Amino acid sequence: MQQPGTALAERIAERRRGGDDPRALVGEMRRSVLLVPVADGGLWSVRSGGVRWVCGFTDETALARFALRHGPGDRPVEYAALLGARIVDEILPALDEPAGLAVDIATEDGSMFFPPVAGIVPDAAAVDTDAGAAGRPTGPGTERGPRS
Repeated sequence: MQQPGTALAERIAERRRGGDDPRALVGEMRRSVLLVPVADGGLWSVRSGGVRWVCGFTDETALARFALRHGPGDRPVEYAALLGARIVDEILPALDEPAGLAVDIATEDGSMFFPPVAGIVPDAAAVDTDAGAAGRPTGPGTERGPRS
């Protein structure tokens, strides 16, 4: 039986080659267990383009590639194993800012970003819906805003 993380990595590769159904990719992400590095008592994330990206990895090999570049030197990287659906349905909306999921960011030609839009995150957290945009400030210097 194929490991869920491996199935997601294969689905990402197929999508990057121009094939596959984007909805199937999102479904696979939701069913997959992702390894998310833990730092300073929270999940490891980066901010780019006004979005906070929680970083998840499809397997320990992908996580190790990341750790070589961003890890704590010779110490092991602590991580949480989380279902993709939990990340996008519960964790991202709780961050009180536009937040998405970045998968396998240290894998050359193998990364995939799941932005905070309808169909990926709940509508109340999506930046492309009236419910998600309500009450959220926009413009320079307003990355952190209240969620409705």
